[in-house]
Amino acid sequence: MEKKYDYLIVGAGLYGAVTAYELKNKGYSCLVIDKRKTIAGNIYTENVDGINVHKYGAHIFHTSDKKIWDYINQFADFNNFVNSPVARFHDELYNLPFNMNTFSKLWGIVTPQEAAAKIREQIAAENITGEPSNLEEQALSLVGRDVYEKLVKEYTEKQWGRSCKDLPAFIIKRLPVRFTFDNNYFNDRYQGIPIGGYTAIVEKMLEGVDVRLNTDYFSLKREYQAKAGSGNDQITDYGCGIADKVIYTGMIDRFFDCSLGELEYRSLRFETEKLDTENFQGVAVVNYTSHEVDYTRIIEHKHFEFGKQPSTIITKEYPKTWEAGDEPYYPVNNEMNNKLYAEYKKMADAIPNVFFGGRLGQYKYFDMDKVIAQALEDIPSM
Repeated sequence: MEKKYDYLIVGAGLYGAVTAYELKNKGYSCLVIDKRKTIAGNIYTENVDGINVHKYGAHIFHTSDKKIWDYINQFADFNNFVNSPVARFHDELYNLPFNMNTFSKLWGIVTPQEAAAKIREQIAAENITGEPSNLEEQALSLVGRDVYEKLVKEYTEKQWGRSCKDLPAFIIKRLPVRFTFDNNYFNDRYQGIPIGGYTAIVEKMLEGVDVRLNTDYFSLKREYQAKAGSGNDQITDYGCGIADKVIYTGMIDRFFDCSLGELEYRSLRFETEKLDTENFQGVAVVNYTSHEVDYTRIIEHKHFEFGKQPSTIITKEYPKTWEAGDEPYYPVNNEMNNKLYAEYKKMADAIPNVFFGGRLGQYKYFDMDKVIAQALEDIPSM
């Protein structure tokens, strides 16, 4: 007879790993499954020639919550990496976030007062009255024409796959503008990269927990259904005979067979290559802000951990519309999708002993610290 668990946790990413760790420490038995062949979800890192490669995009841990910082430091020592990306517009390089280094390069100004006056002048020239009706108007009303044209417009259009005039204004509620010479992208008190990579963190969280990889939850459902002799796709035992309760971190619309319609997601495609050079771009992340290239950024992984290896590994990141078979990375939280998600959430709340969590289960983009905080907040109700 197959072992029976208290919890079946669908997804071995950060949310699933935190819940498994906490529930195990409370004395519950857990089985974690994941359709991928690796643990750690999108924060999975793979050591290649001594370089920890962020296989699913750059992940820099940052938080202002000391409780969360202390929590993650149980599982790894962090270095003092500070995220200071560079934007490349054709052959021009600019520091991010928008700060005095950016403005000096753009306009040749030298004081914060000059920079602020230039931005005010450009905003006024747009003559935008009332509430901005789209993302372009919103951005122009915040930073003016020059910053928008070189550092926002084409990058955003690549990221979302549509014109800024066709994107809702609320996507950019604010743009970070600093009148100091500070290239630190984040304002958070704590920041760094785990020494040894993120995979090791999840491995420690899952110590003593049963894990099955290459295992799809919906395949388990179908197998259980067949054994139970059910004549339709709806089964009341969502634990598939394996567990009393389910923690589901996959796509919430997929859980319900998209019965109300499909939610929208953005996906990514990665091209990774090893280069026979010690230093390709001099920084971990360069954003490519023009349509000149299809990718939005190049990641040089060794710089996350100050690597001195004789060769380097880079990854080009291409955004794309999610299609069946793709990995869903970003929920598209516009009004239409949020309304549809609210209907799926009503269905989810009506199912006893099934809990939906994480970026896909809650249809919301989370930074890593927020994933941990949400998981810790959710656990008492599970």
